[in-house]
Amino acid sequence: MTADSILDDRTSSDFDDDFEPFDLEGAPELEPERYLDREISWLAFNQRVLELAEDPRIPVLERANFLAIFASNLDEFFMVRVAGLKRRIDTGLAVPTNVGRSPHDVLSDISAKAHELQERHAAAYQQLVEPVLAESGIRIVAWSGLGDVEHEHLRSYFSKQIFPVLMPLAVDPAHPFPYISGLSLNLSVRVRNSRTGRQEFARVKVPQMLPRFVRVDPGESIEDARYVTLEDLIANHLGDLFPGMEIVEHHVFRVTRNEDVEIEEDETENLIKALEKELLRRRFGPPIRLEITDDMDDVTLGLLVRELDVTEQEVFRLPAPLDLGGLFDLSRLDRPELHYPTHVPTTAQQLQPSDSNLRADLFTAISRQDVLLHHPYESFATSVQAFLEQAAADPDVLAIKQTLYRTSGDSPIVEALIDAAESGKQVLALVEIKARFDEQANISWARKLEKAGVHVVYGLVGLKTHCKLALVIRQEKGGLRHYSHIGTGNYNPKTSRIYEDLGLLTADDQVGKDLTRLFNELSGYAIEKKFKRLLVAPLHLRKGLLKLIAGEIANAEAGRPCGIRIKVNSIVDEAIIDALYRASNAGVPVEVWVRGICSLRPGIPGLSENITVRSILGRYLEHSRIFSFVNDGDPQVYIGSADMMHRNLDRRVEALVRLNDPAHLAEIASLFDLAMAETTSSWWLDGSGEWIRHATDEAGHPLDDMQNRLMQQIGQRTRSGQRPRSGPRR
Repeated sequence: MTADSILDDRTSSDFDDDFEPFDLEGAPELEPERYLDREISWLAFNQRVLELAEDPRIPVLERANFLAIFASNLDEFFMVRVAGLKRRIDTGLAVPTNVGRSPHDVLSDISAKAHELQERHAAAYQQLVEPVLAESGIRIVAWSGLGDVEHEHLRSYFSKQIFPVLMPLAVDPAHPFPYISGLSLNLSVRVRNSRTGRQEFARVKVPQMLPRFVRVDPGESIEDARYVTLEDLIANHLGDLFPGMEIVEHHVFRVTRNEDVEIEEDETENLIKALEKELLRRRFGPPIRLEITDDMDDVTLGLLVRELDVTEQEVFRLPAPLDLGGLFDLSRLDRPELHYPTHVPTTAQQLQPSDSNLRADLFTAISRQDVLLHHPYESFATSVQAFLEQAAADPDVLAIKQTLYRTSGDSPIVEALIDAAESGKQVLALVEIKARFDEQANISWARKLEKAGVHVVYGLVGLKTHCKLALVIRQEKGGLRHYSHIGTGNYNPKTSRIYEDLGLLTADDQVGKDLTRLFNELSGYAIEKKFKRLLVAPLHLRKGLLKLIAGEIANAEAGRPCGIRIKVNSIVDEAIIDALYRASNAGVPVEVWVRGICSLRPGIPGLSENITVRSILGRYLEHSRIFSFVNDGDPQVYIGSADMMHRNLDRRVEALVRLNDPAHLAEIASLFDLAMAETTSSWWLDGSGEWIRHATDEAGHPLDDMQNRLMQQIGQRTRSGQRPRSGPRR
């Protein structure tokens, strides 16, 4: 089935604006227009991550982890966003951005901001984090600062564990300049031939499979240990790699390549084979960023710039060490006092086993009432994972249908589906093999599932299937009953421990029928245009949300209770933003809680003075999506997988489910009350696009950490068996 059969007649890329935003009567003239640039807004998000690394109140290994997250985020930004923008410029396909600026100007702005942030990132490590690590007994030392005993031990380690893996590559008339793989750390080496006196160039790749930080003396206590970087250790043994040659210069460099995947799909091609070919091409994408240590000489830099064909603005000169993503290794050190306090997720109260049973009967529990899950405060393993495992083992279960976008490498979810198929159940797995950077893993899972007898499908040509859905069909009392899970996050037990997400477990017959029709649409040829409790993209999600926003505007104009609360990872879609502007002009209070990109400009008189935007970052990645409407006192609240971006609304299958239980509505209202409170630590967005951190009160006392507060509240609620009872805000 093709996407054309269910898409409306308008699609747009993340870069192309092919429709006119709604007119706003009486709106002031704004420069630049009424949206914030999405790329600059993303960089502002990563700056907020960096501000956590700079915060001395956060445990130091967590600060090191935030430095690594910043680096990893920026790598992906260059590989995908910057690479995509450059590709469109080079092919002549680029059009003005969402704020009407030329792609060349935006690329220049991105470069300037990225240079500024990478320099700040390096300074945060050198001046703020590394000294505190040293005070805590984690010392990153240079080879030159070690004595003979340490040198002897490290020489032995190098000879046995590192030297055999290294592959020095010379550059001369017989050896062309080598291919530099993306994100690899490399040593550029200039050597002088002792016989001819001629200088030559060579490259040594730092092996990525070896530890980035090497213990100087494994006998040292973990509370007081010294480490050298792998590249420093290799650099001081270059004589072993180039015997008889004089080492003239050596420097570290790193290349980022275009690793976005572009697949031209048609109904006749084998999608897996096409994707595998594209994944091979990804490795050889053109360079888009060259990072070098600040001590690199001009001769070496000139050679790299010429051979890699990069521009001056694509060169980032930084102090060593490069690739602070390597700090992920250090951040995992077993030093509990240097981490956040341990948090053990609780089992949702409705799913807890009775005193007489070691394991709860989840079908009985779900049949009594809908269960709203909040991960990682409530356990994924004892809820969603247990639900699917029980379904796989239950002889009364006839069929399981599930979407898989990203999952863990040793996924118990996939194993449950395999077990179910091998026991004779009908099992359908919709595997999204185009999930960026998880393509190869998902191809492997798809093949493993197929071998076990699972019906594996890949969704619709031209669309990614991003919704998080599971449906279990069970024989009960002479009939069939539907048990459903609709979530905001992936079926990944590992990320469920660090991603904040919501999920609904329900035996509601209407939800089950909606999911049955949706799965039929995804695996077959049925075209269902109406759902009762779901809003589904790409056909109806944007339209449904616009209708709900219009309802709040009508209520405001009639003097009835109104209000809009939205929580998303990103909000870029102009139609949604313009509708929120209209709501603000009508007097509707609008609260937007966003983790990442926000193209909406709040607080502009005559446009958005009734809109408030907050962002919260912390130990958990805020990932849930919520859409809440007061609706004249009859709240309409949805949770699901969709962000307010063109790709989610136009080029992905997304699903939101409406919550009905009054306790669940009260819980969502309480969550927003906490997030938007002035006593909660958060970042506030102003109309110019600046995010201002509010972490302390006027007396300098720390504001509430929302995630810590939720840990306490949900833990107490689980122990007492109580969920919020107060009604949602009117």
